[in-house]
Amino acid sequence: MLGTLYVVSTPIGNLEDITLRALRVLREADLIVGEDTRRTRGLLAHYGIGTPFAPSLYEGVERERTEGLLRLLREGKRIALVSDAGTPLLSDPGYPLVRACAAEGIPVVPIPGASALLAALVASGLPTDRFLFGGYLPRQPGPRRRALEELLGVGCTAVVYESPRRVRATLEELANLDPNRPVVVARELTKVHEEFVRGTAAEVAAALAARGEVRGEVALLVGPGEAPPPPPTDPEAVRVRYAELLAAGNPPREALRKTAVETGVSRREVYRIVHAEGAPTEAPGLTGRIRSA
Repeated sequence: MLGTLYVVSTPIGNLEDITLRALRVLREADLIVGEDTRRTRGLLAHYGIGTPFAPSLYEGVERERTEGLLRLLREGKRIALVSDAGTPLLSDPGYPLVRACAAEGIPVVPIPGASALLAALVASGLPTDRFLFGGYLPRQPGPRRRALEELLGVGCTAVVYESPRRVRATLEELANLDPNRPVVVARELTKVHEEFVRGTAAEVAAALAARGEVRGEVALLVGPGEAPPPPPTDPEAVRVRYAELLAAGNPPREALRKTAVETGVSRREVYRIVHAEGAPTEAPGLTGRIRSA
């Protein structure tokens, strides 16, 4: 019988941020595998869990060690995949293993829990109905600037992880690109020195520049820009298009609907314009007046 791969979320700081289910799975698993086991060992020691670890799964050896883990899963072993902190696979190793398990029909069971991405988002004060997670920003200035330009254009809240050593330079770049864009720096989430710095890109860049060194793990959130105002209604264009549609043989109601779609003006407003401004309400050679939509 095939084993099971459990994708287990662990705390990002506060050791109390772990579910009862996650503790049970970690305790009952045959092996635990992750990128860097030092923090996980501390977590297990805190809760008295003695499950052994498989060799670490980190960049450079991940694909090579995936096959060994698959062999154990084929033999029926239960393996818990963990991140150094938070939810696995989000800017952490594990994707090749999960993909291979899915391809072979080996059960993959998520054990949800802490996530720096979601913790930063829900407390940021920025819109949460739509968001984009961009992982870690590029280290080099050119690629980083291009990535920031892309984030500024996505039309929703964007969340990225950034090194505390580079976050001031990143904020300066953001301030140069769009100084008034809403920005939040979420630092040391769930830890003793948890902090949210909110403001425009220019304000947050200045606040962090005044501090000198920035410490701790950082999530950077960029809010959507203001939606451009709708173009002003051109009554003449509305009247002309409506008359053209009537002349083409469209019934008044259909002409009204098509005019609204094509001009971006509400049907109610089209109706008001063609009546209030004295536009023709019937096509040449046709009878019958427009009726309310």
